[in-house]
Amino acid sequence: MSAAPRFRVELARTEADVRAAQRLRYEVFVEELGGNGEMVDHAARLERDRFDPFFDHLLLRDATRGGAVVGVYRLLRQDAAARAGQFYSEDEYDLAPLRASGRPLLELGRSCVARSYRGGVGLYHLWQGLARYVEAHGIEVLFGVASFHGTDAQALAQPLSLLHHRHLAPPELRVRARQAHFQRMDLIPEAEIDRPTAMRAVPALIKAYLRLGGCVGEGAFVDHAFNTIDVCLVMDTARLSARQRALYSGEDAR
Repeated sequence: MSAAPRFRVELARTEADVRAAQRLRYEVFVEELGGNGEMVDHAARLERDRFDPFFDHLLLRDATRGGAVVGVYRLLRQDAAARAGQFYSEDEYDLAPLRASGRPLLELGRSCVARSYRGGVGLYHLWQGLARYVEAHGIEVLFGVASFHGTDAQALAQPLSLLHHRHLAPPELRVRARQAHFQRMDLIPEAEIDRPTAMRAVPALIKAYLRLGGCVGEGAFVDHAFNTIDVCLVMDTARLSARQRALYSGEDAR
């Protein structure tokens, strides 16, 4: 008899589910990374914002810990973005190319996994749940901001330049950072990039999207409130290879 699965992935259904997601986000984005925001509740240890009611919250639960929430994704479809008045990342990026494409869009955000679960298969289980969600809603293009810790662009010149020179989105999907906080990413000529060093400095989540064929928009956004430098990742599901599709759908997860 096979063992019961350790992980399950499901959408938040209750306010308690959403609060569990917000508590994990507080641990990661506030305690670990030093972020803050107008609606962050330090007393209750909740990282939240005005967009939470419009997002679907995809939860990774550990059955061996009573179904504790150990991973989170926020998912925002176009109809929900219309009710919210915008996509979350439109404060940072001009999404005109994506909107003009006429293709079904899904914004991803606040992706995080509890510290003790990183480097394992938890993220792949989240991706498997995400893949089911994408298929169910006919999504074609996924996008969202991902972050480097800190706001010193020169300290991140190697990885930012690598992303710009090797992974820039095609023109039809190339969103651009808002001018008020625009940070050039081509800080080093391509020939001068030390690729191993640059890749070691790229956060694991961004590297995972690159392996899936993801690309980045033009320019980074310096977010002083969250103590990060953000890049906008874009993934066209139609461009996934068979190998990438298997990875994305979690077929190789154990």
